[in-house]
Amino acid sequence: MKKIILLAIIGLFSLSASSQQMMSMPKKIEVSGSAEAEVTPDILYIAISLKEYFKDASNKNKVDIEYLERQLQTAVLKAGIPQENFMINNITSYNNWWNKKKVSDFLASKQYRIKLSDLNKFNEIMSAIDPKGLESSNIESYEYSKIESLKKELKIKALQNAKEKAEYLTQSIGASLVGPLEIQEMNNEPQVERMMYAKVMMSDTVEEMMPEIDFKKIKLNFQIRAVFEIK
Repeated sequence: MKKIILLAIIGLFSLSASSQQMMSMPKKIEVSGSAEAEVTPDILYIAISLKEYFKDASNKNKVDIEYLERQLQTAVLKAGIPQENFMINNITSYNNWWNKKKVSDFLASKQYRIKLSDLNKFNEIMSAIDPKGLESSNIESYEYSKIESLKKELKIKALQNAKEKAEYLTQSIGASLVGPLEIQEMNNEPQVERMMYAKVMMSDTVEEMMPEIDFKKIKLNFQIRAVFEIK
């Protein structure tokens, strides 16, 4: 009998402690906020590959890679691009075997990387290069120079959006926010989407009504999860 009474007392104490613990737990609301922005890349990395070639069918009058490289370097400097933004990526050679009965000739090829802040400079450079010596060219990558400050700004806006959402939800039931209990980023890195836009310019003639093509946009999206105490 004593054991039964003791167990009942322990049970009452446990129930009382559990009730007190539940009463001491804060009331809370959990929400998520988001913020996004689109920016135009202001740093472009261009890859250009030059290759030697022969001016005639006899394969004796060769345009060497040094000449083509000087031509490219001159065009880069004239475009106002700093020397440190112009570099060699790779050096290769290939066998000129087609239509040959004698010993094959090896023609050199060089790949370069140019860092630009204006896509128009790319057109300026390309127009100054010997087209026969140009093997290929493409945009390797691009980025936005103020990306880190933009990330911070979007994270703050996402948190503010979460708070605003929590405020109008709690106000709708006659409650109010006390303060944040927990803040968590939904993703460590921004979700980046790349899209192509075209700006249509108005004009009097059909021929001139061609769209001005803008460069690909970078779209960043941040989400924040936040838990707020309410009263």
